[in-house]
Amino acid sequence: MKRALYLLSGGLSGFFIVLIMLIILAQIIGRMMGFIVPSAEDFSGYALAASTFFGLAYTFREGGHIRVNLAIQRLPESLQRPLETLVLTLAFLLLCFCSYYCTYMVWESYDFEEVTHGYIPIPLWIPQVPLAVGMIAFNLAVLDSLIDNIRGITPHYKQLEGEDVSLELIENPDEASAPQVSSKERAK
Repeated sequence: MKRALYLLSGGLSGFFIVLIMLIILAQIIGRMMGFIVPSAEDFSGYALAASTFFGLAYTFREGGHIRVNLAIQRLPESLQRPLETLVLTLAFLLLCFCSYYCTYMVWESYDFEEVTHGYIPIPLWIPQVPLAVGMIAFNLAVLDSLIDNIRGITPHYKQLEGEDVSLELIENPDEASAPQVSSKERAK
């Protein structure tokens, strides 16, 4: 279920990127044919925000966010997990705050019947909903990792840290399947 939520979040992020491409493509074709696509820039901006916020949970889960762990790596194993728990707890609390206010912003826009400014006015809460939903999904992803860390399970994003692809493997993919030979054995 959790994995499906993260995949759905990532899929929606990708969908909105494709939507941006289609809007811009329609605008280019429209200009060549002599007409404009009304509010194309506005809808592209809304899709960009939706893509960004929907992508947060998936990116976190897959270890794609930038993490500064130089200090944590140098600590003894006995201190790494408590420090990771502290950082995840602080992140969770901050994201609770952000999730609440994103949701409140949507409700306020709905309650005051605000509309967007542009050629096509639409209710403002509609483009704001993906921000709130994406922030809540990100909050759940951090909570999931926090619970795993407290239970002694390595969080999923941390499991993927060692899976970086080196430039040598990209340039010489045949070496990836070859048995590893030490430098001493190569010298012989």
